[in-house]
Amino acid sequence: MRYRNSALNSGATRAALSSLAAVALVLVSSSQILAQGSAEAGRAKAAVCAACHGAEGNSVMAEWPNLAGQHASYFVRQLEAYQRGERQDVLMTAFASPLSAEDIADLAAYFATLPTVQRGADPELVELGQRIYRSGLPDRGVAACTACHGPSGRGNPLATFPVVRGQHAAYVVNTLHAYASGERRSDSSVNQMMRDIAVLLREDEIRAVASYIQGLR
Repeated sequence: MRYRNSALNSGATRAALSSLAAVALVLVSSSQILAQGSAEAGRAKAAVCAACHGAEGNSVMAEWPNLAGQHASYFVRQLEAYQRGERQDVLMTAFASPLSAEDIADLAAYFATLPTVQRGADPELVELGQRIYRSGLPDRGVAACTACHGPSGRGNPLATFPVVRGQHAAYVVNTLHAYASGERRSDSSVNQMMRDIAVLLREDEIRAVASYIQGLR
């Protein structure tokens, strides 16, 4: 299902865009350009990842994320977040902890080259999901998702905002829950933006925007 782009029209989104510009500038200027990993080396190292994330980075289990096509910059930051304890998962922490910077760069380079699998959204949830994703909920201070992730969900690699299009709805739901509860803290570098947004969303809104994201192309 294809979705038509709409203008960013909420006060919350305009305010978020202003702060995002500053955050992105800090992220880009305060960090070195990521060392280029080897996709070829990453392919061999990714063999163990296939059990959960699929042979080509597209998970068959909706609770586990697709990695195919993800920005290398975001991928690196997330594995580092597991190493620092900003993200909690028994399996992922055990996997990420012994990885070297070279290992992480190689894995990131490999998964970034893989094609994504297109998925659909629940038609009954599209209207609400689209409204939240495109325009936010200005009456409650929720910025539009497009501010960071773009109208088609392709993110922003320089600011390490991830690709979200086609991501499993169930995984997105679990992620928003983790941010809302404070269990996940991997948004510290962007002023805990995701935690501040997720805690404002109601359950039906979380499920609707997650479904919409799954259907983005």
